[in-house]
Amino acid sequence: MYEIGLSTPGFINEQLFSDMADAGIKHIEISVDKRQSDALDYGKLKEWSEKYGVNLWSFHLPFYPFSEIDISNPLLAEKSVDYFKEFIEKASRIGIHKYIIHASGEPIDEKDRRARMECAKSSLFKLAEIAKEYDSIICVEDLPRTCLGRSSDDILELISVHENLRVCFDTNHLLDEEIVKFIHRVGDKIVTTHISDYDFNNERHWLPKEGDIDWQELISALKDVNYGGIWLYEIDFGCPWTIKRDRDLCPKDFSDNAKALFEGKAPTPLGKRVDGLLHWTKG
Repeated sequence: MYEIGLSTPGFINEQLFSDMADAGIKHIEISVDKRQSDALDYGKLKEWSEKYGVNLWSFHLPFYPFSEIDISNPLLAEKSVDYFKEFIEKASRIGIHKYIIHASGEPIDEKDRRARMECAKSSLFKLAEIAKEYDSIICVEDLPRTCLGRSSDDILELISVHENLRVCFDTNHLLDEEIVKFIHRVGDKIVTTHISDYDFNNERHWLPKEGDIDWQELISALKDVNYGGIWLYEIDFGCPWTIKRDRDLCPKDFSDNAKALFEGKAPTPLGKRVDGLLHWTKG
């Protein structure tokens, strides 16, 4: 139904591209943190993409540490925009034209929220103008907790400032709004996804059916808004603190999972939850 993609699971090498191709996964999102970004070899990415037939679908702009990167923070916004401009320039040269961005870090105090929103919108406008020069788009991701982008209202306001802004729909980030409502409200502005499951209490990044999302309802809603992108998993191969598996995941696990979902079946969960833990803590 949808072609399958995978966000890089904390590492990028030729074997990953080879394993993805063997599993029938046709697209990759390059996602790196600030430490990895300096060592990123764009030439190798293009070489591996062409060799294995894995399309360079999108690039997730770094978002951590929040103390250094945050387009909503007036003290960091200009520096962050300049930093992201370099990625857009380099990645566009190898054929990547979608750039996933977090509109803020966290936590954000409610009294500061309006000022942070205005700063983020100004930054997004500048980035959209930069992306336009490279025939590219900026895709604003919905985010959890106190972050900007935690609802369809937030997202629609953020992307309203420029025609070149679109949305990356992360399925496990909505904590205060129903998934189907979000999809229907944002509609055709959704051009890519981050697929993973959760328990509605916090983001978890579990494999679909290890959490509580009604996947057939979600897929139906995407059909309602004529979603034409790909089904891109954003899940580490190793276990987060909040789930136990007998082994690490591999690309075939994602293609098997998607096949079952697209056939209207319930994929077999590969993990068992460890309830009561925050996403970012060991316990």
